[in-house]
Amino acid sequence: MDNTAVAPAVPAPHAAGHPNQFALLRQRRFAPFFWTQFAGAANDNLFKFAFTVMVTYQLQVGWLPPAMAGLVIGALFILPFLLFSATSGQLADKYDKRSLILFVKWLEIAIMGLAAVGFFSANVPILLACTFLMGLHSTLFGPVKFAYLPQHLGERELTGGNGMVEMGTFVAILLGNVAGGLIVAVPQVGPLWVGVGCIALAVVGRLVAHWVPASPATDPGLRINWNPFTETWRNLKLAHGNTVVFRSLLGISWMWFFGAVFLSQFPSFAKEVLHGNEQVASLLLVVFSIGIGAGALLCEMLSRRHVDIGLVPVGAIGMTVFSVDLYFASRGLPPSAALTLSQFVAVPGHWRVMADLALLSLFAGLYSVPMYALIQLRAQPTHRARIIAANNILNALFMIASSVIAGALLKAGATIPQIFLLVGIANAVVAFYIFLLVPEYLIRFTAWVATHVVYRFRVRGEEHIPVAGPAVLACNHVSFVDAVLLMAASPRPIYFVMDSRIFQLPVLGWLFRLAKAIPIAPQKDDPAVYEAAFERAAQVLREGDLLAIFPEGAITRDGSLQPFKGGIVKVLERARAEGVEPPVVPMALTNLWGSFFSRVEEKGAMVRPFRRGIFNRVGLNVGTPMAATQVEPAALQARVAGLLAA
Repeated sequence: MDNTAVAPAVPAPHAAGHPNQFALLRQRRFAPFFWTQFAGAANDNLFKFAFTVMVTYQLQVGWLPPAMAGLVIGALFILPFLLFSATSGQLADKYDKRSLILFVKWLEIAIMGLAAVGFFSANVPILLACTFLMGLHSTLFGPVKFAYLPQHLGERELTGGNGMVEMGTFVAILLGNVAGGLIVAVPQVGPLWVGVGCIALAVVGRLVAHWVPASPATDPGLRINWNPFTETWRNLKLAHGNTVVFRSLLGISWMWFFGAVFLSQFPSFAKEVLHGNEQVASLLLVVFSIGIGAGALLCEMLSRRHVDIGLVPVGAIGMTVFSVDLYFASRGLPPSAALTLSQFVAVPGHWRVMADLALLSLFAGLYSVPMYALIQLRAQPTHRARIIAANNILNALFMIASSVIAGALLKAGATIPQIFLLVGIANAVVAFYIFLLVPEYLIRFTAWVATHVVYRFRVRGEEHIPVAGPAVLACNHVSFVDAVLLMAASPRPIYFVMDSRIFQLPVLGWLFRLAKAIPIAPQKDDPAVYEAAFERAAQVLREGDLLAIFPEGAITRDGSLQPFKGGIVKVLERARAEGVEPPVVPMALTNLWGSFFSRVEEKGAMVRPFRRGIFNRVGLNVGTPMAATQVEPAALQARVAGLLAA
C-alpha cells in the first residue's frame, strides 16, 4: 500500500475556519478558477449540442447523416484527449498554471470566433474542425484544473473543492446543452445567436480568469517530450508506480464508463422505453445532472471535510442498487403515443424511474469526488498534472469502450433496460475487484460505517494530526474498535501496533490484517514477534507514515486509564537511531466504555448489542504534538488523562 502524502498549500487551521465548501466561492484562490472552468464547460456543451441539433434537424448533409452526427461529433471531441493529454500534463507541471489558464482562454476565444463563422455560414467542415479544437482546449485545461486545486486548498478543503468543481461542471453541461438546443432552434436567427453566445461565453471566461492567482510550476526543469505516443506510455507507467493512485484512476475511469452508458442512451430510452418526446429526454438529463451535483456536494458533509475514500464503496453500492432497480422500474411499461413532459410526469410509475436515475447519479458523485481528491493528495506534486493527464487518457479509452460495448449489446438484441441491468451488475463486480486490490477502500468504508451508523463520532483537535511526515499517535485503549475510530479521524492511512491476540477475532482480525496492523506479543511469550514488531514500527516511521500505539498494552477492564508501558519509548529510540524523530500526538477516546465493543464491569465485550441504545455519542480528543525527546510514559499518560477530562 503506497501511503505517500503531500502537505497542502494552505495550513489546516486556516482550512478549518471555513463553515462549508460554499465559502470558497467568496475567496480569490477558488472563485475565479471555479467560474472560469464553469464558463468553459458551458461553452463546450453549448457549441456541441447546438451543432448536433443543427446537423440533425436543420441541414441536409449527404456525407454526414443525422444518425451518425452525434457519434462523429463526440469522437472528434474526445480524440484530442487520447492524442495530447500526455503533452498537456507535462505543460501543467512545467509552467505556472495561471499562465496556462490564460493561454487556454485566449485559445477558446479564437476557436469560438472560427465557430461563429461556421454557424453563420452553416459550414459543417469548419464546425467539425472547431469540435476537434474545442476538444484540444479541454485537453489542455484538464490537468491544469485538477492540479490547481491541491496547490490552493488544504486537505480539509480538497473534498469540498472537488465537490464544487464536479457540481459546477455538471450544471454547466446541463445549462450548455439546454441553451444550445433552445437557441439553435429559433427560426432563421438561431445559428447566429449560437455563434454570438459562444464568443460571449469565451470572453467572460477570459475576463474571470484574469483574477486566478499565480500557481507556480511544480517541475520547472522538466524537458517536454513532444511525442504523444511515447509520453502517453510514460505517463501510464508513472501513474502505475503508485498503486493506490493508479487503481483510483481505474476506478474513476470506470465511473465514466458507467455514466457514458446512461448518458448516451437517454434519447433512445426516453423514446423507445418511456414513450416520451424530446422534452422527456431533456428531463432525464436534468435529473441525472442534479443527482451528480447533489452527490458531489454531499461528500464534504459525509466525510467531515476530509479526503475520506470510505465514501467510495458507499457510492458503488448505490450505483449498483439503483441501476438494477431502474431495470425493474422501466420493464414492461405499456406502449403509448409520444408523451409530452406534463403527460410523462403524470404517470406514477415514471417517478420511480426518475428517482432511480437521480439516486444512481447521486451515488456516482459520492463515488468519484473522493477518488479525485485522493489522487490529488497522494500523487507526487512534481508529477501531479501528468498523473491527471494519465487519468484523462484512461477516461477517454473507457468512454470509447462503453460506446462500443453498448452498441454491440444493442446489435445483439439487448434492450436498453437490460443494458442498464448488466452495467449495474458489472459495477458491483468491478468495484469489488478494485476494493480487493486496494484494501484501504474497504478499511475506510468500515471506519465510515462505524462512525456514521454505529456511533455518532465527534473529533476535537483534528488539526493536530499531521497531514504529512512521520508521527506516532498515542491513544487510550477502551474497545475492540479503537483502531477503526482512529482510522476515521485521520485523512492518511495509519499503521497500528496491536496485541497479537486481537488477530484471532473472526471479523476484526481479518480487518486488521487487511490494514497491515503490526502484531506484538509480550517478550517472554514470543520474543520473535516482539522484536519484529519494533523493527516494523521503526520502518513505518522511516518511510514517513503514521504509527498508532496503545501504550496501556491492553483494553481497559474497568474503564479507567491504565499505566503506560515503555514500548513507545523503545519505538522512538529505535527510530532516533535511524535518524527519524517523529512527534508524538496524544489522543483520548471518550464515552466508549460500556458500549457494545468494550468490556463493561464483569461482562465481556460484544454481548447484548443494544445495551447502550443506538447511535451512541463517542468522541476523540487530539492534543498538541509532543517532541520525541520529551516523551516518557508517565508524562504521556498525564497528557492523555488531561484530554479525557477535557
